[in-house]
Amino acid sequence: MTSAGLNSAETGGSLVSPPLWLLAELTYRCPLQCPYCSNPLQIADLKDELSKDDWLSVLRQARELGAAQLGFSGGEPLVRGDLEELVVEARGLGYYSNLITSGVGLSEKRVAALRDAGLDHIQVSFQSSDSEVNELLSGSRKAFEQKLRMAEAVKAHGYPMVLNFVLHRHNIDQVEEILQLSERLKADYVELANVQYHGWALENREALIPSREQLERAEVVTNAYRQRHPEGMTLYFVVPDYYEERPKPCMNGWGNMFLTIAPDGAALPCHSARDLPMNFPNVREHSLKDIWYESEPFNVFRGDDWMKEPCRSCPEKDKDHGGCRCQAYLLTGDARNADPVCTLSPDRGLIDDALATANHHARQPVPMLFRNMANSDQLIASG
Repeated sequence: MTSAGLNSAETGGSLVSPPLWLLAELTYRCPLQCPYCSNPLQIADLKDELSKDDWLSVLRQARELGAAQLGFSGGEPLVRGDLEELVVEARGLGYYSNLITSGVGLSEKRVAALRDAGLDHIQVSFQSSDSEVNELLSGSRKAFEQKLRMAEAVKAHGYPMVLNFVLHRHNIDQVEEILQLSERLKADYVELANVQYHGWALENREALIPSREQLERAEVVTNAYRQRHPEGMTLYFVVPDYYEERPKPCMNGWGNMFLTIAPDGAALPCHSARDLPMNFPNVREHSLKDIWYESEPFNVFRGDDWMKEPCRSCPEKDKDHGGCRCQAYLLTGDARNADPVCTLSPDRGLIDDALATANHHARQPVPMLFRNMANSDQLIASG
């Protein structure tokens, strides 16, 4: 590996750091149909996946630029039969690699093969603490038992036990049971990540947003566990944006640290950026170096020249970077607007209205649109 990519570069008059974190979304294919999936709604139109050789080139180019952390994601990355070969290459290049998986499609034999290939880390996601809710959300009767077996296999092969539970109205009241399950599985790290409303989650927002009462109760349970078990598993509780007063520093700033490559080769500053009406460069046509430093989509929201008020004069703009560009666009129609989560945004009322609806309907059943190719086709046709 050369060291040239480790140096920052001047682009458009500002200093641009190299990408440090590469997210390789190997496929949008997945055997599950979670209604909060962050994959784009147009998955039915996005079938031209990069080949193994394409991905090998991506890994090499990103490492040369300076990327050190690598996540294999999807969809379900285990659908790719060449995953182990990509892991071998990642190990040889010096990445710290992480597999983000539902566990469906995993086996003890494959866990061992991934270990032998040099994979550093496996994160297993669960839909809930019981099979009934898991089946409701994933569409699979067997997924829950499979996840339990594979979590145990991951631990048995020497990996740290890292579990992810996406929280929303249908499972947030299970936090105590979720923590009990995590204990039984001897988890080292547990991420209780409330849904962020992009992709399929935005389509299902009314059915997924928890009430304030539910959220506060879940935080109390989580904090009580921390106090009872100060030396126990590490817990991360991610509050949903909609209940915050200031936006999160999305991806630590646009084009600042994270580089996502989608299954068809589109290069994105974050995994949700396809929500924006932009023509993102493709790795089949451009080098990663040119994409990161020179392309318009990666430079458009760097720095703060793009900001409108109230962000432009806000003393916190260097902390939160104006929030999420995708959320600003999806809710206001203009990606340059302040993230509506911010109470200083003139569009905060959009969030308040959504919360009012969620709190009003918290105990009423609301239909959900599940993530699958058929539903994607319908959305494309209606759009």
